[in-house]
Amino acid sequence: MAVHIHNPNFFHTHHLRSSLTSSSYLFPRHSTTKFICKSSNKDDYLIDAPVSVGDGFSFSGGKYSDQPSPSDEWLKQGKWVKAHRVGGSGVEAKDPIFGLTMGASSQASKDIFRWFSIESGSLDSPPVILIHGFPSQSYSYRKVLPVLSKNYRAIAFDWLGFGFSDKPQAGYGFNYTLDEYVSSLESFIDEVTTSKVSLVVQGYFSASVVKYARNRPEKIKNLILLNPPLTPEHAKLPSTLSVFSNFLLGEIFSQDPLRASDKPLTSCGPYKMKEDDAMVYRRPYLTSGSSGFALNAISRAMKKELKKYTEEMRTSLMDKNWKIPITVCWGQRDRWLSYKGVEEFCKSSGHNLVELPNAGHHVQEDCGEELGGIISRIISKSALV
Repeated sequence: MAVHIHNPNFFHTHHLRSSLTSSSYLFPRHSTTKFICKSSNKDDYLIDAPVSVGDGFSFSGGKYSDQPSPSDEWLKQGKWVKAHRVGGSGVEAKDPIFGLTMGASSQASKDIFRWFSIESGSLDSPPVILIHGFPSQSYSYRKVLPVLSKNYRAIAFDWLGFGFSDKPQAGYGFNYTLDEYVSSLESFIDEVTTSKVSLVVQGYFSASVVKYARNRPEKIKNLILLNPPLTPEHAKLPSTLSVFSNFLLGEIFSQDPLRASDKPLTSCGPYKMKEDDAMVYRRPYLTSGSSGFALNAISRAMKKELKKYTEEMRTSLMDKNWKIPITVCWGQRDRWLSYKGVEEFCKSSGHNLVELPNAGHHVQEDCGEELGGIISRIISKSALV
């Protein structure tokens, strides 16, 4: 039975937090629960930011210097994890147009890929792995990590091709297909923990993570999906992302920090990031062309494979034999993926739904602290069942 919470006092942030940390608060099984979450700092976000944010073209990518930045601080907090064997013949990557040897950042590691990972919490606590969407970085979970670390070992990482992780030129050890993301995720999880894990994944990469969960159900305690592509209408990239797959134009735009970073992160929801946070996302595109080359390759793979993967995900989640607890958290101000059909899908498949009316596509960006509390309650509830 669906449960909608309409008490307006419940939506105040302080009340929400106390409810989420109360041992008596549990999500009803197969329910729809609604939260209105707000940033703890009113200066963090500009609600109803115009869709035009990120338009334009500038290789300068805003203010940038060699002085210490939030990106440097984030890097210092993390570590490198070696996982997933490099494929291919081991030859050096060449520029596809001129045939010149590419820079070090576009070359694959010698044997095993390097992933940037950041952890918070005790090693003895149950592991929760936070998986960012396309295109984004582990930095998007910066407000979720401290909340989860109180009771869990929270781990966030950059996918191959994003953030500080390896970004080999496509065709030289990694081709950025969704199948490769499934197998590389398996390698990463096996490397960081031998325990069963709870997985949280946002956006289009949900399809790859669900396929991994279907292949390795014995490894998964809970699966929490943040604005995943659930309906047939979701199985198509928005123009903001599909442009990166275009011949020539996509290769140009994927090298522009504003097009590759600002536009995707701010056009899909009701917010505008602070400049310091925006610079963390821009930095990979400012410091090396490898990030743009990877974005171009990922976009082409997504455009080609997303429909198939979305259909497979729907089939898996509708399967009556599916045993892993699923919760869908949905930011209802998502400008890319329509909410139409989401509630019906969750009801018919028997999965819980948490509605976040003020959040956009990147839920963890809009209400990170509150999302951390929601994730914590979902996991603790499943432990009691």
